[in-house]
Amino acid sequence: MAVYTDITEIDLNRFLAEYDVGELTSYKGIAEGVENSNFLLHTTREPLILTLYEKRVEKSDLPFFLGLMQHLADRGLSCPLPLPRRDGQLLGELSTRPAALISFLEGMWLRRPEARHCREVGKALAQMHLAGEGFEIKRPNALSLDGWKVLWEKSADRADEVETGLQDEITSELEFLAAHWPKDLPAGVIHADLFQDNVFFLGDELSGLIDFYFACNDLLAYDVSICLNAWCFEADGSYNAEKGMAMLEGYRSVRPLSSEEIAALPVLARGSALRFFLTRLYDWLTTPAGALVVKKDPLEYLRKLRFHRGISSAADYGLTS
Repeated sequence: MAVYTDITEIDLNRFLAEYDVGELTSYKGIAEGVENSNFLLHTTREPLILTLYEKRVEKSDLPFFLGLMQHLADRGLSCPLPLPRRDGQLLGELSTRPAALISFLEGMWLRRPEARHCREVGKALAQMHLAGEGFEIKRPNALSLDGWKVLWEKSADRADEVETGLQDEITSELEFLAAHWPKDLPAGVIHADLFQDNVFFLGDELSGLIDFYFACNDLLAYDVSICLNAWCFEADGSYNAEKGMAMLEGYRSVRPLSSEEIAALPVLARGSALRFFLTRLYDWLTTPAGALVVKKDPLEYLRKLRFHRGISSAADYGLTS
């Protein structure tokens, strides 16, 4: 979450008049993440999240994101729901941006997750993959191989400002992944961004998943690799095999991984590490000064990418037979 677009109380009250949510009592921007402008609202009825969509979010994708949340909730997954306006629409406009009101999900994200939390995240990810079956709207992953090339073209000339030799290293990595990326694995709706701040807990109990604005149709095991990268590395950059084992066991307890998916995990993990390195690098180089946003260090994911290059099999991630 982040704030790129400021809003006035007058405009916000005019926007809220199109909803049956009570009177506004307070609001504040949420300065985490890097994609959309988000605000926590308090009304006389309930707290809500207001999201203004910008940057990489295309308005044409919003029916997929908002519809997916409804679809998943209907199938028992705990996630926020978009609120309908008085005219029945889920999407409005505020400060020239497409905007939606989203229900507030109780819980908090964990700064220092342990293996038991990783196990629950694995279960929830698999539950989401199963719940996503039958969702009729399709959205290709815009941040897969072709999208990575586009992002890299926008950043390559300045990459060595971040680390000497980076331009040649990433160019070679893209060539490797283009030649080795798996194509025939099970696919479906994936979250594609299930980081720690997108999973809420109440105590040790997982209370729900949020932020589906990168969700798309892609390889299910690719989503698993994203979670390995997001949850199973320590602050010093080391991989925690206990967390990895718990994550994978939790996932497999709900949805088994095929032998082909297991074999592909090292390549998929390289790809997901590269994906987040590239978006972080682009944001690092282009986020405007003064934006109320927390820029994330791209080198964190460069180190993870280099780790995955040394992985010979999924057993190195803690996966047991």
